[in-house]
Amino acid sequence: MNAARRLHGAGQSLWLDNITRPLLASGTLRRYIDEFAITGLTSNPTIFDHAIRHGADYDAEIRQGLRGGKTGETLFFDLALTDLRQAADLLRPVHERTNRLDGWVSLELSPLLAHDTAQSIASAGRLHAAAGRPNLFVKIPGTPEGIPAIEEAILAGVPINVTLLFSREQYLAAAEAYLRGIERRLAAGLNPLVWSVASVFISRWDKAVMGRVPEALRDRLGIAIARRTYKAYRDLLDSPRWLRLLNAGALPQRLLWASTGTKDPEASDVLYIQALAAPFTINTMPEATLKAFVEHGEVGDLLPADGGDCEEVLGRFQQAGIDLDALATQLQRDGAEAFDRSWNDLMACISSKGEALRRAH
Repeated sequence: MNAARRLHGAGQSLWLDNITRPLLASGTLRRYIDEFAITGLTSNPTIFDHAIRHGADYDAEIRQGLRGGKTGETLFFDLALTDLRQAADLLRPVHERTNRLDGWVSLELSPLLAHDTAQSIASAGRLHAAAGRPNLFVKIPGTPEGIPAIEEAILAGVPINVTLLFSREQYLAAAEAYLRGIERRLAAGLNPLVWSVASVFISRWDKAVMGRVPEALRDRLGIAIARRTYKAYRDLLDSPRWLRLLNAGALPQRLLWASTGTKDPEASDVLYIQALAAPFTINTMPEATLKAFVEHGEVGDLLPADGGDCEEVLGRFQQAGIDLDALATQLQRDGAEAFDRSWNDLMACISSKGEALRRAH
């Protein structure tokens, strides 16, 4: 049994942080599902930008969309949904076998809506309806403006992947939004079963403090933050408030580890996969990281429910001058801005590709 299957057997879901048409057309995604226990995937604008910019797989559909008068965001979401529907269908047996707990794909809202609550709510509903697949999450960032949008989307029954979370406090804000949405559904006499995951980004912490802390602390911040957040997650799942919702028929918002590709060239390429093994969580990983883990990864100790030594390690970072709260806020802000840039690059890519195709015909 390969390492990916062993990790899945330990109770963690493995998702792929990638989607391309060649991945679908070649049967590679199906092979990952069958051989590597992949049970979901996520997408983002950068992935689509690279695929459209450096290949011809989307040219025919872009040309057809242009003939129909579609441009920009409208055209992009058509392209993305074509891929994600196919991926969702591949994962549908997993979705049904796990009683809808797993087998999900994720599509991101326009990042330009990260600070627009009303438009985020409206767009999430439209995209999920347009997808026409029960196993598609809409990604909403856990920004201050995104938190009320998450609550309203859950109230409306839209499955949500909360993205751009970096700290225990940001995770808890997203979890509170989910809980409030479920509680409001119950109060309205609605079915409380609405699916959600909360995506906490890990490796960007270590990249942010590289060269600013003692060598002994190198590549330890992201894992310590994850341990602190995992403790909060486990505490929440054991709380009377949550257990009352569970008794009413709700199911938990699962914790997802994101940004788990190693950014330090001197560190193990499976650092965050091995360190973040934990039951009833998800690890969404880049394709190269998945392959590396299958090739030489090991499944060792699982994350301690009490956070282990996380507070001691985080205290050492604070002693080294790292303001963890300020850095979490900065990482979320920087992440939102990076998503904006990726989105603008993607829109420019689709425009230039469309112009090139017009000239060619």
